[in-house]
Amino acid sequence: MTMIRILWLGVALVLACTSAPMASAGELAVVNARIVAAPDAEPIARGTVLVRDGRIAAVGDAAEVAVPEGAEVVDARGGTVVAGFWNSHVHLMAPPLDRASAHAGDVLSERLSSAYLRWGFTTIFDIASPPGNAIALRRRIAAGEVDGPQILTVDMPFFPKDGKPVYVPDELGGWTTRLAEVTTPAEASARAQRQLEEGADGLKLFGGAIVGGEVGVLPMDLDIARAVVEVAHAAGKRVFVHPTNAEGIAVAIDSDADVLAHTAPQAGPWPEALVRRMVDADMALVPTLSLFEIEMRKEGVPEAIVAREVGITKQQVAAFAKAGGAVLFGTDAGYVDAYDTHVELRLMHEAGLDWRRILDSLTAAPAAYFGHAQRKGRIAEGLDADLVVLRGDPADDVAEFADVRYTLRGGQVVYRAVTRD
Repeated sequence: MTMIRILWLGVALVLACTSAPMASAGELAVVNARIVAAPDAEPIARGTVLVRDGRIAAVGDAAEVAVPEGAEVVDARGGTVVAGFWNSHVHLMAPPLDRASAHAGDVLSERLSSAYLRWGFTTIFDIASPPGNAIALRRRIAAGEVDGPQILTVDMPFFPKDGKPVYVPDELGGWTTRLAEVTTPAEASARAQRQLEEGADGLKLFGGAIVGGEVGVLPMDLDIARAVVEVAHAAGKRVFVHPTNAEGIAVAIDSDADVLAHTAPQAGPWPEALVRRMVDADMALVPTLSLFEIEMRKEGVPEAIVAREVGITKQQVAAFAKAGGAVLFGTDAGYVDAYDTHVELRLMHEAGLDWRRILDSLTAAPAAYFGHAQRKGRIAEGLDADLVVLRGDPADDVAEFADVRYTLRGGQVVYRAVTRD
């Protein structure tokens, strides 16, 4: 080979490497996508997200982001790419997820896929399940034995004395549920400290426990609630409250707790002054609107009453959102056997939340509220590559948030829909 040919071959190799870089290990590109990088961001009409080693390496217009040769390619086919979803109210207490240490990995993976990954959830917050169960499941996912979302948990909840809710069975996953009852502030404080030390990411109080009979709803003792909140806040953790009624909401506010785990139809429409108190206290709200519709219909409640009660919950969400409160998406999945998100999306939209506000409740709002904004909640360089590829555009119809084509967690495709294009 002549020296001139050798020189020209070297130039050609340099040009080839410049125009089409070779993929390094762990590279993946989502292409042909409408990208909504954050709830307040203008969509990129035709863009690319480049992932490297589990993190977002680049995001931008297709003409600006080169796809390395050899990278795995996920074709969005004109769909919409958003950050991975959060479900901020689930329960890992339905079989087989109630016994995370006992079941085979593939059994748990299949359930987590159909219940959460299939709906785009890359992070879930378990807000009450058998003690240690969610933490054990999280360890198995981290070890690669199980495929699933990131799991945050409150571990065992705090019931009032003699306040096990009437709808909670006496036994769950080998756990006697009355053990969740707490009688004194000292006892509550000690258990709260222990649960956080053992890996809980927050705590949960029953501000109002439905016990039935003449009592109806039993409120949590305010001093006990304050003891739990004090321990959690000292550790930088949030406290959820199951409110049920106006008295339960008062427990949440007066104890300086953080998240209302539900709306509360028994409390009636929320006046502006009450909403202002909650928002000024930096409280967040998980609406769980579908819970009330599903449960009342299951019990055969007349449609007029269903409409009235759900109407109250929608008013509460509308007032809270209008006042600027943090709304976090959550479905109570695991307590209700309903994992499909269509109903919750519809009801939130009927409550006045547009597609951007719903996207915020699914992504940026929970990531920020629970202290993960530096890693999750948006599509930006350096953040975790937790992504959802939707078939359509939620700006046209919020139901598109439920039509998931791919779910990626840490740059790995963990859910792939059966092709129907």
